[in-house]
Amino acid sequence: MTHAILLDEPGGPEVLQWRQIADPVAGEGELVVRHTAIGLNFLDTYFRTGLYKAPQGYPLIVGSEAAGVVEAVGPGVDDFAVGDRIAYGFALGAYAERRTLPAASALKIPDGVTDEVAAAMMLKGMTARYLLTETYKVDPSTTLLFHAAAGGVGSIAGQWAKAIGATSIGTVGSAAKAELAKAHGYTHVINYAEEDFVARVKEITGGKGCDVVYDSVGRDTFPGSLKCLRPLGLYALFGQSSGPVDDFKLADLAGKSLFATRPGLAVYVGTRERLVANAADVFEMVRGGKVTIPVEQTFALEDAAEAHRALEGRRTTGSSVLIP
Repeated sequence: MTHAILLDEPGGPEVLQWRQIADPVAGEGELVVRHTAIGLNFLDTYFRTGLYKAPQGYPLIVGSEAAGVVEAVGPGVDDFAVGDRIAYGFALGAYAERRTLPAASALKIPDGVTDEVAAAMMLKGMTARYLLTETYKVDPSTTLLFHAAAGGVGSIAGQWAKAIGATSIGTVGSAAKAELAKAHGYTHVINYAEEDFVARVKEITGGKGCDVVYDSVGRDTFPGSLKCLRPLGLYALFGQSSGPVDDFKLADLAGKSLFATRPGLAVYVGTRERLVANAADVFEMVRGGKVTIPVEQTFALEDAAEAHRALEGRRTTGSSVLIP
C-alpha cells in the first residue's frame, strides 16, 4: 500500500492525516510516479483551509510540486519511460509516496539538478519566471519591490532580477531574513519590523517609486504597496499569506493611473508549450549558476502538519521540502 497525507475537511494543520491509500495505476496518458521529494508552498495551506477550492472533493491530498521516478507508463504516453527522473510544478495531489500524474504535467529533470532542488524549484521557480518575464517584463532599467524576499519565490526572484541587472528592493520581517535576502541578490532590503517600507522605498527611489510591486503577502502590505509605485506602475498580487485583500477599489488606482493584476501560475503554464518553455528557462538559470535554490528546511512527509505550522508561523526561509 501507498501512504499519503489526506484531509477529510478544511481546517488547521491538525486535519492533515497520514493514511494508507490504494496503489496508483497509470491510465490513458498518465504516469505512476514514486516521489523522492515534495515541495512545500503557501499554496498548500490555501487548499488545506478551504480558501482555495480543490476541483475534486474530500478526502483531499494537497501539494502541487514534487520530484520523483517514473514507475509505470500508461497507454498513449511516448515521451517518458520507466526510470525517468521527473518533476512537476502544478498538479494537485503531491503529498503522497506515489501517485498517478498526467504525463502532460511532467518534466524531465536535467543532469546536474538534484531531486530535492527540482522539487523545491518547480512551482516557485516557474512563478518567479512568469512574474519577472511576463507579468511585467523586467529589464536593467526596472526598479522593483518584492515582498517576502527571503521566502521561496522571493529568494529565486532576487537572484533572477540580479541576473537581469534590475534594481530590486526586498522586504522581510527580521534581521536574519534581511541577511538572506541580501545574499540572494537584492539591491536593497527593508526590514519592515524596524522600518516603514513605504517611506524607505520613497527614499531609495528618490521619490519616484517603483515600476512594479510583486506581493504574495496581501492584507498586511496593501495598500502600502500602491503607494510605492510610480505613475503607470503595476501592482501584481500573486498570493495572500497574511490574508486576502478585501478592501480593494478600482478608484485606488486613479491617482497615479496604476495597473493591478492577480496573476496565477496555472494560466501562465496552461498549455504544454508554455509549461515546457517556462521550466526550460528555470532549469537553465539553475544549471548556469545564475540562480541557486536554497533548500533551507526538510521535513518527513508524515510530519506535514508540523511543516505547515512552521510555514504559517513564518519560521521558514527559502524553500522547504517534504521527504517521503
